[in-house]
Parts: sequence; structure tokens; C-alpha cells
Amino acid sequence: MDEKSYDRTTQDVGNILMLEHVNVTVPDQGTALTFYVSGLGLTRDPYMMVGVENMWVNVGQQQFHLPTRRPQVFRGSIGLVIPDLDALQRRLQRVQDKLAGTAFSWSLEDGYIAVTCPWGNRLRCHAPGAQFGDMKLGMPYVEVMVSPGAAAGIARFYREVMHAPATIVPAEPGAVTTVRVGCAQALIFRETTADIPAYDGHHIAIYVANFSGPHAFLQQRGLITEESDAHQYRFQAIVDPDTGATLCELEHEVRSLYHPMWGRPLVNRNPAQNIRSYTRGRDAFA
Repeated sequence: MDEKSYDRTTQDVGNILMLEHVNVTVPDQGTALTFYVSGLGLTRDPYMMVGVENMWVNVGQQQFHLPTRRPQVFRGSIGLVIPDLDALQRRLQRVQDKLAGTAFSWSLEDGYIAVTCPWGNRLRCHAPGAQFGDMKLGMPYVEVMVSPGAAAGIARFYREVMHAPATIVPAEPGAVTTVRVGCAQALIFRETTADIPAYDGHHIAIYVANFSGPHAFLQQRGLITEESDAHQYRFQAIVDPDTGATLCELEHEVRSLYHPMWGRPLVNRNPAQNIRSYTRGRDAFA
């Protein structure tokens, strides 16, 4: 039998198994519905947070969480995979008038559609592709802007504290750290010389296999911000594990695989369905 050689490291996923949601607060649920559901073509979760005070919006196996409060703005960009970018453009055109007077905008860029939500959150909408694995609808990455010189320490934090593979590459105007999440997701930290707004409390949720190891490091240094329950805790400061210096603030809602939401199947609709051109049996996204 012929022997074959494989690079087995390409199959390593590290400790962070999934980026599950991004939480940004919004002041108006109706406007959020117009943007996230009518405009982007996403799906309001039919089972959770169905009142007027909060909305969960499904994006494949990821979500946006949108509680009603003063608006929060993610300090960077949120990547989405959208199956049909032509249809996305048509939907965005249809909601333009309804979102007039807000920060909403969109433009065609090289390889993606740049979209700004009514309160200033920046999204990059990509077509499915090899760089996103088999994801056809989802949230493959978040990209966070950080100060010059922070990327190397952030890479050490995720490698040594969170036990996740992280790479750092030079770029202009600064280095970029990419943290591997599961099979086809990433946390990206990009150095910039531009002004970075003050952190306003938005957060991400992640699932980890080694739940207690990172907690021990964070607890010893007083970095736990919330002991939520047996299955979840939170921290906000990303620190240099050597010096303890804070390099970035982004609250992480850290969940174990015992969390009741782990592996929860999410409902995703086919946004092409409408009353004028309905196709039987095509309601669900496939």
C-alpha cells in the first residue's frame, strides 16, 4: 500500500470551538427588524426572545443578540456569509427609504458587500467560498481594531490562556492576529493608527472545550467580570500573559459544552420566498 503524507496540523481546531453570537444593543426593535430581517434577509429566532424588548436573529448556526438599550457599536467589522449577494443588493435597495436618516449605507467592495447598520455597526457580506469551508450562511469572523503593538500579545493570550491556535502576520498599517475558532471561524485583531472608540460593552459568545483552564488564569488575576452559572462565565480584558497589560477590551461570554444552548439547531428561512412567487417546499434555507 502506498503511504500518503498529510499535514495533520491543518485539522487542529484548538480550544475555542464556536463563535456563537455577537451582542449589540439597539434603541428600536422595529428598525432592527427592517435592517436585519428585511434587509439582510436573516431570520428572527421564532422560539427565543420573541417580545419587544429583545430580538435574536439567526445567521446559519450563529446569531445577533439585539437587546433594547442605547446603541452599541462593534469596534471593527463583523463578517457574514450570505448565499446570494445579488438578492442581498435588491433587499438593501428596498429598505433604503425606510432607513433614511440613520447610519445605514451599503457599497460594493472588492470581494464583498460592505453594509453599515442603522447605528453604525460595519458588516462585510461575502459569498460562500473555500476560505469559509462549507459555510453557506453564517458568521465566519469578527475583526477587532486594536492599537499598534497589541497584536503579538493578543496572539500570546489566545495561545497560552484560551489554548487556541493564533497566527500573527505583518501588514500595513499594523500587524494582524488571527485566532482559529472551530473549523471555519476566526477572531481577527487588526492594528490601526486610527482613533479607536471607547469600549461600550458589546460582547461575543464562544464555546470552549477546556472550560476550567482559562477560568483559572482569569480568576487568579481578577479578570472574571461575571460568574454567570455553572456553564458560563465572562471576561472583558484581553491581556498580555507576560506583563498583565490590557491590550484590548471585548467581553467574552464563555460557555462550556454542558451549556444547554450548545448545538441548538437554529431556524433559517429562505428569504427568496414571497407571496407573489411562492414555491412549495422551499420555505427553509437549504
